[in-house]
Amino acid sequence: MMEEHGLILVHTTIMRWVHQYAPQIDTKIRPHLKRTDKSWRVDETYLKVKGKWTYLYKAVDKDGNTLDFLLGAKPDAKATSRFFKKVLKANHTQTPRLINVDKNPAPSGSLEQLKRAGILPEKMEIRPVKYLNNIVEPDHRFIKKVIQPCLGFQSIQTAAKTISGIEARHILWKGQLGRSFSVGLSRAQIVNKLFGLTA
Repeated sequence: MMEEHGLILVHTTIMRWVHQYAPQIDTKIRPHLKRTDKSWRVDETYLKVKGKWTYLYKAVDKDGNTLDFLLGAKPDAKATSRFFKKVLKANHTQTPRLINVDKNPAPSGSLEQLKRAGILPEKMEIRPVKYLNNIVEPDHRFIKKVIQPCLGFQSIQTAAKTISGIEARHILWKGQLGRSFSVGLSRAQIVNKLFGLTA
């Protein structure tokens, strides 16, 4: 695209743009997301950062709408608890009536702690059935497909910034924005509108 406009750019310039603007686009999108369902699907996958495996937690509702994500160094109860608190604070999520998790004990343990602390309702169902999380798998594949051609991440921070941009793009593709953004606008026009720019 840049070559068509007579511009020659090295990949590090694009990388700096991603790190600068991807989190801003993600932040601008969040207040305009449609309300999600109270039935959640939560799963984690693995990504390499600086040669070490890190854990990408992801939650979607029963219709596949993105709730949120969190990239962490360890798949432990502390990380999953931080993730669930982040999702619960989001403007577009509702207090869940059911959360489906895989067989990993960390998410179930964190959810039980949050119930005991009164952050989640006592009657909320925790359902550890792995095959019901198949709805999250396309999101994991989408992330990995986009980051595979990259030269790799050198820190959790840069990885999280890049993934926030990928997630924002995926949210646009899923059509999760409210009515004022969903009628007849291209993705570029949506981004212009979010930032108050003219076409």
